[in-house]
Amino acid sequence: QVQFVESGGGLVQAGGSLRLSCAASGSIFSPYAIGWYRQAPGKQRDLVASIRRTSRTAYEDSVKGRFTISRDNGKNTVYLQMNSLKPEDTAVYYCNALTPSMTPSDSWGQGTQVTVSS
Repeated sequence: QVQFVESGGGLVQAGGSLRLSCAASGSIFSPYAIGWYRQAPGKQRDLVASIRRTSRTAYEDSVKGRFTISRDNGKNTVYLQMNSLKPEDTAVYYCNALTPSMTPSDSWGQGTQVTVSS
């Protein structure tokens, strides 16, 4: 089972940008897809972006046009470029492997905190 380590979070002002990294312990070709999730305090963990083995991408409506998910197969790393950040993007961000039914694995990393100030 592929394990992931997230990094790149931080404090940024509204309108700013961050790039998150998701480093995998094995080949990122192994899972059907890899997704970025986020969880704000008191809320459920939601899928915001995914990239399939075919490189097809999908985004949650609130981040479309602002976030871009990409992969570097040579580095076994998946990225989430986040632009035009809003205070409501504040959350802990996680990545995980996804099955064909877009179900995440049971193994979650520590995540990386993103805080957007107004």
